[in-house]
Amino acid sequence: MGVIAARGLVKTYGSGRAARRVLDGADLDVAAGEVVAIVGRSGTGKSTLLHLVGALDRPEAGTIEVAGERVDGRSERALSAFRRRRIGFVFQFFHLVPELTGEENVLLPTRLPGAPRSAPAHGRELIERLGLGDAARRRPHELSGGEQQRLAVARALVLDPPVLLADEPTGNLDERSGAAVLDLLRSAATADRAVVVVTHEPRTSAMADRTVTLVDGRLRAAAPGSVGGA
Repeated sequence: MGVIAARGLVKTYGSGRAARRVLDGADLDVAAGEVVAIVGRSGTGKSTLLHLVGALDRPEAGTIEVAGERVDGRSERALSAFRRRRIGFVFQFFHLVPELTGEENVLLPTRLPGAPRSAPAHGRELIERLGLGDAARRRPHELSGGEQQRLAVARALVLDPPVLLADEPTGNLDERSGAAVLDLLRSAATADRAVVVVTHEPRTSAMADRTVTLVDGRLRAAAPGSVGGA
């Protein structure tokens, strides 16, 4: 079943002679249970594409459907509610709140309007299942990068979204910590969830079911072993 269906996405930055079209009719389809890695040279628009799919930015043209709901054309208020219900984000720099413990960071989305009553219990189950019990009791500055990123993934999954988007999730991690995060992302692709990862690292694209390359504003099936810059 298709969870993400993006068609003809166009996005331009700047204006006049300085205008640069980073997406020029990009299409992306991702099915439930699938991990798709997006690769390409630096500055080609990989993160921009992720932000459009995740309703953090708007395309100039094209359509986006996530879990059967149209994303494009909605008001900012509607997009905010949509992101809470449908999208989990994981970023390179973790974005944990420094004053909160690991558990409090994981449970932060459960305090937002519309969160299911069962969400806090689900968050604590995630923490235990991922072996993060000790990290959950400490604050981010007391944790390794790998522990922080695993907590960030748990936070992204706490409301059980159908889409998980990860932007360079292992970019700041050593090989061992990165492998643990990749295993977690791989396991997050379930019968009800799709995972999309932007990366420049071969180890990350290697764990994906499918790799696509962003070239000249469009996505193409990647040649074996081809991974672009950050």
